[in-house]
Amino acid sequence: MFLLRYVGIAFFVVLSAGACSQEKSANDLADSKKPVAEKKVIEKSVPLPSGEEPSDMEPEWVPPNFALTISEDGLRNRIAEIADDKYEGRAPTTPGGIAASQWIADEMDRIGLLPAVNGSWFQATPLVESTLNEDESSLDFTANGQVIEINMNSDKIFWTKRVDEDLSFDPTQAVFVGYGVVAPEYGWDDYAGVDVKGKTVIMLINDPGFANPESKLFNGRAMTYYGRWTYKFEEAGRQGAAAAIIVHETEPASYPWEVVSASWSGPQYDLERADGGLNRTKLEGWISLDGAKRLFDAAGLSYEALRDAAGKPGFSAKNLDNVQVSGRVKSKVKHLVSRNVAGMIKGSKRPDEFVLYTAHWDHLGKKNVTEGEDGIFNGAVDNATGMAGILTIADAFVRQETPPERSVLFLAVTAEESGLLGSAYFAADPFIPLSQIVGGINIDAMLPMGRTRDMEVVGFGSSELEDILKSKAALHGKHLTADQNPEAGYFYRSDHISLAKKGVPMIYGGGGSDLIEGGRDMGNKLAEMYRANNYHKVSDEYDPNWDISGMAQDFDILYLLGEELSQSEQWPNWYEGNEFKALRDKMMAE
Repeated sequence: MFLLRYVGIAFFVVLSAGACSQEKSANDLADSKKPVAEKKVIEKSVPLPSGEEPSDMEPEWVPPNFALTISEDGLRNRIAEIADDKYEGRAPTTPGGIAASQWIADEMDRIGLLPAVNGSWFQATPLVESTLNEDESSLDFTANGQVIEINMNSDKIFWTKRVDEDLSFDPTQAVFVGYGVVAPEYGWDDYAGVDVKGKTVIMLINDPGFANPESKLFNGRAMTYYGRWTYKFEEAGRQGAAAAIIVHETEPASYPWEVVSASWSGPQYDLERADGGLNRTKLEGWISLDGAKRLFDAAGLSYEALRDAAGKPGFSAKNLDNVQVSGRVKSKVKHLVSRNVAGMIKGSKRPDEFVLYTAHWDHLGKKNVTEGEDGIFNGAVDNATGMAGILTIADAFVRQETPPERSVLFLAVTAEESGLLGSAYFAADPFIPLSQIVGGINIDAMLPMGRTRDMEVVGFGSSELEDILKSKAALHGKHLTADQNPEAGYFYRSDHISLAKKGVPMIYGGGGSDLIEGGRDMGNKLAEMYRANNYHKVSDEYDPNWDISGMAQDFDILYLLGEELSQSEQWPNWYEGNEFKALRDKMMAE
């Protein structure tokens, strides 16, 4: 019998007779003498909700010959804590989110890390929170003066990135701009020959390579950055459009409409920007596939025919004649501060060189529900697992027999779910020079599951970090494989990309699909089921029956990767031909 969960990049299986980890747990070592870390006074700027006290969890002890041991007990306890209801889904700037980030700082202190941000655990991260007033906001579509029924939440959802509490625009011409991509290196420009200033652009998710994987367009089936919604909205702003709307389809998006409606409802966050978001369109949003078909039908056009044409060279943007779009976005705007949390181990020989571990601590918060209904997005897999992972790896580093020669930085970032904001802020305003980061390991949505024969690397074939990871995986009898769902664009959907875009070599790996008990077919089936049923939903909750032996093994491998970097003089780079290598070369030459 399988009890399953899945999120984003992989999947997990809980077997009713779950396999036991081969590593020893803290309980197995209870008879050994336990060293006690010196207790330090920590920064507590905000109390926990309802006067709750922080957890008194003690860091697990492991023997000096740590080498291949990650404590499953410590890992499990931390996942359960971070995914607890009391943190109310860990939305940035909320009482629950503040409490969760404080607990992480407390735990870093208990483990024995040092505060990494000029003597503090926290890097203040200025955010703008915008909450749509649905009752006083509108996004209206008409054809020849007749209203096209596209209902809020079930078929459309919208917001603004501009710092303005009341925005509106009069009826505008609707223009279908294909994938909404301007990519000179691929010889592609969906905006060629059309002026969309002051108009509403409607576009497809993903990129032309997805539609025609055999055509050698873009990167084939694997999504490029041009396929991401973040890029599409930014490009529409650069083109001067009044509004930008993406058509949702489950396969090219890699998630169902329910993920869209959950992720973009309630408070939305962005970084404080000097221009107040004026470089963005007045309105950004999504419409469902059914809504798009009604829109195109009203214009006398075939959605399917235009979608197919958009994926072929020579596509030209098309006006949706007689279709007008107007809108009003009334929002409550707050200027708030969230925080990245950072702890470190100071290197014994080269303290100014850093090995970096990253994971995001935030999730989607909670929604208003009727009494008795669950409204908390606990984010147990996404990303209590990754957060617990870097804390457990940190504990391993503190207790290893030989201290690291290089410093090791553990960075828990905020507002990942809002567009990788915390990591973007750190990359733009780092408290250590990016040129001093040897390499980084990002952990996001690791999946509680039995062991696998493989370990997936998202963005496989990118950097020399993979060479080291390959050798460490082999110690556990595992081999590296490429992301099994490259069309989803996961390489551009987690915090490592914020550092990669600056040139810092990063790796994003963990999990696998070839289950020792069930094989690859079972793994792929479970992955598909979770994507449809649990990702970014309130059902992503911790279960004490999880089999985390596979996750612990993967964390062990990622620990060993960082451990080798911390004891060596290697400076891994991006592989030749990688899009980020020139940035790293320039950084290191300065």
